[in-house]
Amino acid sequence: MLPARHRLRTRPEFTAATRGPGSARAGSRLLVVHAHLTDMSGETPSRVGFVVSSAVGGAVRRNTVKRRLREAMRPLVVDLGGGFDVVVRAQPAAATATFTELSTTLRRLLGLVEGTARRRI
Repeated sequence: MLPARHRLRTRPEFTAATRGPGSARAGSRLLVVHAHLTDMSGETPSRVGFVVSSAVGGAVRRNTVKRRLREAMRPLVVDLGGGFDVVVRAQPAAATATFTELSTTLRRLLGLVEGTARRRI
């Protein structure tokens, strides 16, 4: 589980990360990753939120996907540095993906949106 300081919790936080000015997005068959640079100094910790809709599957499948994504994100949030709000949205294909596929895709997309978000500021 991610520490509390690294979690997005409220609807306005999710909305700002996905639709705010300067937010960046990258997607694939498995995931869509949104990132928003909130602190240029990098002093505030990066925060992450996950969206896994019912299109992914039933409750057991959604929770499995969410747990895998959280575990894949745990080491990445430290590498990301500070000042980012990130939202990871699972596509329906994520239901049948392995942990390795999700982790690899997440790492690649996170790298893309991080660079794009930094350029937009």
